[in-house]
Amino acid sequence: MNRHAATPVSSHATTVLYEQPSADAPQEQASVVRRSVWRRLVNRFSVLGLIGLFIVVFWLAVAFVGPIVAPYKGGAFTSTEIFGSYGAAHWLGTDYLGRDMLSRILYGTQYTVGLALASTVLASVIGTFFGLVAAVSGRWVDEVLSRLFDALISIPSKILALVVIAAFGSSIPMLMMVAALAYIPGAFRISRSLAVNIMTLEYVQVAKARGEKLFYIARVEVLPNMIHPMLADFGLRFVFIVLLLSGLSFLGLGVQPPNADWGSLVRENIGGLAEGAPAVLMPAVAIATLTVGVNLLIDSLRRHGARSHGGGQ
Repeated sequence: MNRHAATPVSSHATTVLYEQPSADAPQEQASVVRRSVWRRLVNRFSVLGLIGLFIVVFWLAVAFVGPIVAPYKGGAFTSTEIFGSYGAAHWLGTDYLGRDMLSRILYGTQYTVGLALASTVLASVIGTFFGLVAAVSGRWVDEVLSRLFDALISIPSKILALVVIAAFGSSIPMLMMVAALAYIPGAFRISRSLAVNIMTLEYVQVAKARGEKLFYIARVEVLPNMIHPMLADFGLRFVFIVLLLSGLSFLGLGVQPPNADWGSLVRENIGGLAEGAPAVLMPAVAIATLTVGVNLLIDSLRRHGARSHGGGQ
């Protein structure tokens, strides 16, 4: 009798256990997902790579939302004090005209980051396209394209930019085209070198034996296997173009007033350098952090790619 009485109690208890899940289950699942995401990031990037990723994401976000969150309009005169120091009203001081430097930097980020990013995309896409064409086409096409880009790469980028801008004037589209033109030859040489090596591999020879067209071989067999090195090259070209555009702006040939990028902000506030004014230091710090962050991210991606390649072999 006692055995029969105990059995229903045990069955009922089991039913209650399955019908009432823990109230903390969603939080536990979310915690597991967060740990999984963090573990993947740590496995993919080193600590320095994560720092670089954070810096790059930060400046990309500032480029999009900077003008929205800026405390003042970019060209607004907000103080009678020139080269003012840090304060509650002006977190990064004021410039040579009494304008808020934090707002100027936030507005300038969209020109420095946005213009450099657009130029880098243009240079990498065009250079990679012609590199693939040269690698998969006949000998004479390769020779013509290679000699053309060899002639362009022999011209120093700053000299080319100075000549073109002096001839046609400075504008946002002109700056973007000049920066892209200066670095297309480098992207072409890297992509062509990678594509030529890939074209000698067995799976490409098999695709040729199947009678696949050149466009298919370039798009399906070659391009996906050179993405990782080209992303690292993309980051390097982005840094070079940031420095090129900042240098042109420092010389007065870049973004023109009333707009300003970081290089323009350094140039127009250079008079405050002797007294260590934030107006000249902060744009320089912004340029330095962006370039260092991109380099840290590139190095981490390159090491990860090398480990993956070594593990695959």
